[in-house]
Amino acid sequence: MLTRKQYDLLMFIHTRVNQSGVSPSFDEMKDALDLRSKSGIHRLITALEERGYIRRLPHRARALEVVKLPENMTHKQRTGAPHLSVVSGDLDDAPAEQPLKPAGSRPLEADFRGSVSEVELVGRIAAGQPIEALENSLNRIGVPSMMMGSGSEHFALEVKGDSMIDEGIHDGDYVVIEKRDTAQNGDIVVALIEGQEATLKRLRRKGGAIALEAANPAYETQIYAAEKVQIQGRLVGLMRSY
Repeated sequence: MLTRKQYDLLMFIHTRVNQSGVSPSFDEMKDALDLRSKSGIHRLITALEERGYIRRLPHRARALEVVKLPENMTHKQRTGAPHLSVVSGDLDDAPAEQPLKPAGSRPLEADFRGSVSEVELVGRIAAGQPIEALENSLNRIGVPSMMMGSGSEHFALEVKGDSMIDEGIHDGDYVVIEKRDTAQNGDIVVALIEGQEATLKRLRRKGGAIALEAANPAYETQIYAAEKVQIQGRLVGLMRSY
């Protein structure tokens, strides 16, 4: 099972090798995935190598070879992988067959007529240092129904900051949140700190404390007593406008 970042990097390498016969440089991969440092690319390549999707060829510069691709890919995806603009669900090997193109305040309506649901856009969330608590509902926003499980409430937030950038979550993105007050270790959650400050981070429980981990080496992990952190929801999708 691949994460979305692993899948995106694999497809980028696959496409470049098909086009030019040469694998991309680390700088090109970093720019393509919009990561801040090459260390993230090193981790992704190591993960793909360990899973048998790529291998490094000795004694050659820029020598990466794609060994296999996800089994459930279509022929079109094998011969020309699309750029994916929407991430949803648990981020496994299953890619969208067509590129998704959110734009403006109502992302995806043109591409997903008949399969778009409206959820409340309730404000901004900090992917950086915590900011003020979530605001009241600002508007409603169109979200692909495939992002949302049945029987659950959802809401959307605009991301401010870059602390989750190595998870592909950028300043200005919209995140789709499943409303809930519990989460599993490792989930990316909306956490309300001391009832005043909201932030988007990965949750880790450590004894009687809760650690909120960034995905950017420039930010330190925030650790709080468990009673000071209230889980407001779990990340289930992400949308980006171009």
